[in-house]
Amino acid sequence: MSRAAQEFRTWYVEEPEYFEGPPFLRIKRDSSDVSVVTPLLPRRMEEERDALLQRMISGLVSELRPRRLISWYYTPMALRFTDELEADRCVYDNMDELSTFAGAPPGLLEWEEKLLSRCDVVYVGGHSLFKAKRHRHDNIHVFPSSVDAAHFRQARALFDDPIDQRDIPHPRLGFFGVVDERMNIDLVREIAALRPDWHLVMIGPTAKIDPEHLPRAANIHWLGCKDYRDLPKYLAGWDVGIMPFAINEATRYISPTKTPEFLAAGVPVVSTPITDVVIPYGAAGLVEIAADAEGFVAKADVLLARRRAPWLRSVDAFLEGNSWDDTWAAMRRRLDAFIPDRRTKREARRV
Repeated sequence: MSRAAQEFRTWYVEEPEYFEGPPFLRIKRDSSDVSVVTPLLPRRMEEERDALLQRMISGLVSELRPRRLISWYYTPMALRFTDELEADRCVYDNMDELSTFAGAPPGLLEWEEKLLSRCDVVYVGGHSLFKAKRHRHDNIHVFPSSVDAAHFRQARALFDDPIDQRDIPHPRLGFFGVVDERMNIDLVREIAALRPDWHLVMIGPTAKIDPEHLPRAANIHWLGCKDYRDLPKYLAGWDVGIMPFAINEATRYISPTKTPEFLAAGVPVVSTPITDVVIPYGAAGLVEIAADAEGFVAKADVLLARRRAPWLRSVDAFLEGNSWDDTWAAMRRRLDAFIPDRRTKREARRV
């Protein structure tokens, strides 16, 4: 969306927050020129959520009076309160198979079917997801995770540890991302137990799991959330990156964005056998694959002893042309390939 904002007035609608007061839209423009819209709703009106949101978003669009309106969906559930919008173009940017996640909202698949029937173009975030959905829309395209290489490449030239990481001994094995049902918590515990002299640095929020259930040991360090801008400072001090994903329904179609981010930072990686990591990263020799704790430890041993220079040359060649700028440009071409007339779309919907 930060790339979209370079060409379009871009408004990103977040999940609503509840408070004591009348409903209103809190709008903040961030440094990338994206206007972040957060609906604030009265607690007592939670049951009227969708009707309230529909009036608020429709009112915002009426105020903006866009010459052309593009509705860009990351979740089908947003259609519940934008069903009446008459968009010139409708995009479904399907990054994950949300229906397989813990706590998926009821009716998600039905809303997704409705969105697929309405949207003009579908983007999916990985090859596994593309294979699963390619027959459900006649204009669907795969865009695996890209990377802000310049941002993460800073890690290769940084040497000062952040304060909360400074006293953690080496070797350090690091992870960053959301800690939820997609992480194999037992695997983290077993790696730490097999090598008590190694230290696991874990960065990110917990979601849908009780923090009390996280493995605790002297060599596991849960550092919590960090700002995106600060991630290279942490990665600079890691000897190996780990992606200890569980192999379950929630990870069946994922294409982790952190894979190319680790690589751009110059941090060698061990991952569980996630399909979209095995191919292409594992097949290209850029990421080591291991299915259990013993395998993780063995692969990490190899990476700790390996010279990085030849591997880095392969990494940089692979990441060439894999920036978010390139991805946005390709998405933009697909978006422009089909430009429906709003009146035509309205008539088609009536039919």
